[in-house]
Amino acid sequence: MPVIDIPGSKSITARALFLAAAADGVTTLVRPLRSDDTEGFAEGLTALGYRVGRTRDAWQVDGRPQGPPAREADVHCRDGATTARFLPALAATGHGVYRFDASAQMRRRPLLPLTRALRDLGVDLRHELAEGHHPLTVRAAGVEGGDVVLDAGQSSQYLTALLLLGPLTRRGLRIRVTDLVSAPYVEITIAMMRAFGVEVGRETAGPGQVFVVPPGGYRPTTYAVEPDASTASYFFAAAAVTPGGEVTVPGLGAGALQGDLGFVDVLRRMGAEVSVRPEGTTVRGTGQLRGLTVNMRDISDTMPTLAAVAPFASGPVRIEDVANTRVKECDRLEACAENLRRLGVRVATGPDWIEIRPGTPAPGTGIKSYGDHRIVMSFAVTGLRVPGISFDDPGCVRKTFPGFHEAFAEVRGGLGA
Repeated sequence: MPVIDIPGSKSITARALFLAAAADGVTTLVRPLRSDDTEGFAEGLTALGYRVGRTRDAWQVDGRPQGPPAREADVHCRDGATTARFLPALAATGHGVYRFDASAQMRRRPLLPLTRALRDLGVDLRHELAEGHHPLTVRAAGVEGGDVVLDAGQSSQYLTALLLLGPLTRRGLRIRVTDLVSAPYVEITIAMMRAFGVEVGRETAGPGQVFVVPPGGYRPTTYAVEPDASTASYFFAAAAVTPGGEVTVPGLGAGALQGDLGFVDVLRRMGAEVSVRPEGTTVRGTGQLRGLTVNMRDISDTMPTLAAVAPFASGPVRIEDVANTRVKECDRLEACAENLRRLGVRVATGPDWIEIRPGTPAPGTGIKSYGDHRIVMSFAVTGLRVPGISFDDPGCVRKTFPGFHEAFAEVRGGLGA
C-alpha cells in the first residue's frame, strides 16, 4: 500500500511567507513547499529587502511590521498568482516605490477587483500596460485602513490579500464582500492569521458578508506547513481508478485547514472507500466508479482531477459552478474538454460547467498541457488506465511539485497499475 509524502501546501506556504514577513520578529516555517511558485514568493520578499534564510526542511524570515525594508524594488512574480496578488498589498504598507511584473501567463490573469480595493484605501497603484493586469507600480506611504467593498467572485485571493493586509493598516479594515468563490481558502487565511496572533471578526449586515480585521500587527511563531491537498488529489484519484488500489497521505486528515481535502468526499460518492483520520487520509479503489453531478465551486482546483478520471465512471459526470477555472493558469475547463476529446471521450461544456460521458480513452494520445501543472498531473491519472499517454510540456509541474513524475511512477508501481 503506497504511503505518499506529499510536499507542503502551496497556499499555506505563500500565506505563511506573507505573515512571517509582516510579523514583528523571526518566524520559522517547517516543511514549506519548495517549488517554482514558492521560491518565486521568497525571492520577491528578498527583492523587497526581507531576510529569508532557507535550509532543506525549514525557512526563517525576519519580519518587519513597518513594510518592506527596501525603499525601491523591482519584483518579478514569475507564474505565481499568490506572489502577484499578495506582494503588492504587502508593499503598500511600506514607504517607497515598488514595481511588479510577471510571466506572460500571469500577465493575462486578472487583478482589477484587488487593485480597485487597494486604490479605494488610498494606495497609489498604477498599471503600466493593461488596466487590471501586471506590470504595476506601487508608490507606498503606508495604508490608513477603513471600509472597503470587494468583489471576490473571480478569486478568493483578492480577499486573502486584503485580510492579510488588515493588521498592518493604521485603523484596521472592514471588508464588505459582494461575491466570493473558493471560500475554504479564506478559512485557511483566517486560521493562519489566528496562529500569528490576529482574530478576524465577521458580520452579516445587508448584502454580502463583512470581515473585520483589527490593527496591531502580527506576532512571530514557528509554523508547520501541512501537505498540499490539491496535489494529494492526484494520488487519491489514482487509488480510486485502480481496483483494490490503496493510497495513504499522512499529515493530511481530520482537522486539515485545506478545503481541497473535500475531493475525497467526491470520490466516496463515486464508490471509492475513504477513511479520514486525525493522522492522515486513505482512499481505496473498489472497482466501481459511479457518475454524479457535483458542485465544485469551493474545491475548483480539483476539477481537472475529476475530469481526468470521469471517463472511467459508469455514468455521466457533470461538474458545475466552476466558471473561475477559466481564469487560472489557463482556461482549465476548456483545456480539460479539449484533452478529453483528443482521447475520444464525449464532452459538453457551458460557461461554468462540464459534462463528461463514460468512454474508453484512446491509447497513445498526446495531452496538451497549456503550460498548466494541474492539467499534466490530472491526466497522469488517466494514464494509469490508458497506455501511451504523453505530454507536450511535462516539466510545467515544477510550479508546485518538481518531483511529481518520479513520485507518481513510484505510486503507479505500488498500485500495480
